[in-house]
Amino acid sequence: MSKANTLSLFTARPGSKSRRNLLTFTAVSLTAGFVGVAVDRLNPPADPMQGLGALIWLVSPLAAGLLLRARGGDGWRDFGLKPRLKSAWRWYLAAPLIVPAVTLPVVGLARLFGAADLAGFAAQGVGAFLGAAGVAFGGVLVKNIFEEFAWRGYLTPRFEALGLHPFANALLTGFIWAGWHVPYYLVFLNRDVLAAHTSLSLPAFILLAFLVLPFHALAYGELRLLSGSVWPAWLLHNAANAVSLSLVSGGFLVLQPGATGVLFSPGTEGILSSLLMGVVGLGLYRLRRRRSQTP
Repeated sequence: MSKANTLSLFTARPGSKSRRNLLTFTAVSLTAGFVGVAVDRLNPPADPMQGLGALIWLVSPLAAGLLLRARGGDGWRDFGLKPRLKSAWRWYLAAPLIVPAVTLPVVGLARLFGAADLAGFAAQGVGAFLGAAGVAFGGVLVKNIFEEFAWRGYLTPRFEALGLHPFANALLTGFIWAGWHVPYYLVFLNRDVLAAHTSLSLPAFILLAFLVLPFHALAYGELRLLSGSVWPAWLLHNAANAVSLSLVSGGFLVLQPGATGVLFSPGTEGILSSLLMGVVGLGLYRLRRRRSQTP
């Protein structure tokens, strides 16, 4: 892709539908959570995650994408709703396997360097972990439909249609994805839950999200573009959430506090796991590029 294409989001003529719609979607995604916070202040819920504000935060990006497709001229061709099981079956198999392929080396290195304690497996058993992961998997199924059909159902394919290089696509998608999470981290997420998952301060955790989510966006986005469907990326998202939440919050993996824990965390915030996810994304990108060049 040319440099001109990479910058086309910012240089397209003022009347460009694609540019206008992407900027509208971005504005809604980055502000919806704060609108939700303001709504909750009128009638504070006992649990911020159960209030109207959190619902506004979760639903708004997808709602914006649907409206822009239906009324803004984007159309539905690249929405990715169809499962495409016949042509994309291998990606449904690959999606959940990406998680152990990334997590096992990270956990192994963490154990090798003394950065993690796996005593939770000895105390609770592998069966307990699998049960916890299964429960966590079921608990994020609906939430991740809203996320994936916003980021991989709208942002990724619309940036692709605009002609952005896949790396620029992942960078922008990752930044917007991270920005959408900010009010969640600041207000909706219980501090005790965050403390159980990371030793980082809240500002450091938010900053780290902007640094690492583009790596994840590359893997998720390339999986979506290769398969032609959002559902494999949704499956990957569910598996990643289930494994990381169960490992750390479930006490099966206890990380050393500070920088070492951040380096070896198996979650989205983990530096090593994010880099490996970026390697997966790079491999998927190269495969997609080779396929596009095949006569």
